[in-house]
Amino acid sequence: MIIEVDLEAATPPYEQLRAQLETMIRSGVLSHESRLPPIRQLAADLGIAGGTVARAYSALEGQGLVRGSGRRGTIVRGPSGAPARKEQRELLKRSAHAFAAEASRLGIGRGAALRAVEAELDGIART
Repeated sequence: MIIEVDLEAATPPYEQLRAQLETMIRSGVLSHESRLPPIRQLAADLGIAGGTVARAYSALEGQGLVRGSGRRGTIVRGPSGAPARKEQRELLKRSAHAFAAEASRLGIGRGAALRAVEAELDGIART
């Protein structure tokens, strides 16, 4: 599982983490009943506070995507299948918005931003 948190970004770290985990759950990268890393471990790996990870996990639990399971940790609840088209479109729209906002913050023009997306899509298609 690859997660990156940019401490310089306008988006708070917990929201960056929540959004990335939501994307992984909804896209099936994190499968139904898989276990998320323990809060302390993920916080140490990302160099952020444990409370930040706990806040992201709590938000995901509020969305019904994970459940706390005591000593077993935090478990992915769903969705267990492929996301519905409406969910896919909404997730893509949110991801595109976050990308566009970050590109704008970095001063990257439209053409360069679109080329970056195309290069990533090409890279994914080759794998």
